[in-house]
Amino acid sequence: MGQRKATRLSECDYATPGAYFVTICTKNRAPILSRVVGDDAHIVPSGYGQVVERYIRSIPGIDKYVMMPNHIHMIIRIEGGPMWASAPTQSISSRIKSFKTLVTKTIGVSIFQRSFYDHVIREEQDYRDVWNYIDQNPARWREDELYTNK
Repeated sequence: MGQRKATRLSECDYATPGAYFVTICTKNRAPILSRVVGDDAHIVPSGYGQVVERYIRSIPGIDKYVMMPNHIHMIIRIEGGPMWASAPTQSISSRIKSFKTLVTKTIGVSIFQRSFYDHVIREEQDYRDVWNYIDQNPARWREDELYTNK
């Protein structure tokens, strides 16, 4: 079995305040979450997708997301504050693990690939670019690298 490539920045603490762009794929990129329909590229969730969407909305710090047929893009923000005023911060990895666990328990089977892709958003322009990418993703579905028409 091949060695998995590390996808995290070694010098980054993924529990520190900031914004993170996260992509989660379904197993084998199966198009089981939604359909992209119409000229306006409207997202219609499947039964699995409805469950997934319920739990996406419960992830702390969700700023924006889109649920494509075989993957999810989201921006998750970790807020900072004085140590005395806030509970311990939950890292991006633990938020995604909790999300996947809840979905798996509800559906009864794991529908996601191991791990996830992330990008640390470092500045305001990067944030706007990611926001626009998520907004425009449904309209560009057929050109998406994760596109499948299975």
